[in-house]
Amino acid sequence: MTYTVTVMPSGHSFPAPSEQSILQSALDAGLTLPYGCRDGACGSCKGKIIAGAVDYGVYQESALTEAERNAGFALFCCARPRSDVAIEALEIHAVRDIPVKKLPSRVERLERAAPDVMIVSLKLPASERLQFLAGQYIELLLKDGRRRAFSIANAPHDDTLLQLHIRLVPGGRFTEQVFSGMKERDILRFEGPLGTFFLREESTKPVILVAGGTGFAPIKAVIEHALHSRIARPLTLYWGVRRRIDLYMNTLPESWAREHANFHYVPVLSEAQPEDAWTGRTGLVHHTVMEDHPDLSHHQVYACGAPVMIAAAKNDFTGRCGLPAEEFFADSFTYATDPT
Repeated sequence: MTYTVTVMPSGHSFPAPSEQSILQSALDAGLTLPYGCRDGACGSCKGKIIAGAVDYGVYQESALTEAERNAGFALFCCARPRSDVAIEALEIHAVRDIPVKKLPSRVERLERAAPDVMIVSLKLPASERLQFLAGQYIELLLKDGRRRAFSIANAPHDDTLLQLHIRLVPGGRFTEQVFSGMKERDILRFEGPLGTFFLREESTKPVILVAGGTGFAPIKAVIEHALHSRIARPLTLYWGVRRRIDLYMNTLPESWAREHANFHYVPVLSEAQPEDAWTGRTGLVHHTVMEDHPDLSHHQVYACGAPVMIAAAKNDFTGRCGLPAEEFFADSFTYATDPT
């Protein structure tokens, strides 16, 4: 059965089959709502049910707490309509005209950036081009039907190759294949671009960018786009990792800081060892942000990394530093139900 979903405050409506998520039905209708993992794990698609009934679907409680659900919130990537529904959600207009494609690509280059980080560069067919916004991701389509999501690490103006930063997950079937079996000229199919993680360029607020581990990938794309576009807003990158070796492209943000007066770079180690000879900042990366910016009420924050880091940063930035909740944008790196 098909119901009607109305989005407030825009008043736009779209048909939504009962067996399909509200998010997917919105995307099919050409309306883009905020979303990230599309797997009920990150909470980016959270919004309020104003009227009507839904099946909430299967999701992680960390993304939608019982209190939030009781207050009328749902994850639109999981929720399916059980009647006509009215929802409260922002519409993302910047991505609505970008087509999502399924394309083949060839592995052009494999670079071991760190013992557990591989930079994979993909080349599209000569007749194809992928239009995307800096910060979006693609989903690799594996032969057994599984999908693996990876952020595009290059900016749209530099799209000769699509760059992915892939971390080795012990026991992960796909990532272990990347490190032990993947070869240059292998063919990979993908779908994209996906996601609503991108720089809101209409704002004039200073920007804090927080990356955890390979969460640097989409942050890198956002920064390269901003610098290429000569965006004059102050940009400060905090990159948090465990050890010095995990700053696998450290010289790149260092060069940005030298060459652009509005860009600042703060690397942070959480588990520095004596052999790292580290004299920089230590501890949790979002705590470092709070030390430097106890008042975030006039900033925007873009964060990418593990769900626990994203959740802690959002909670502390909005609860203790005055960041408006609507100025926190996140891409939470989550794993599918069967690990990587």
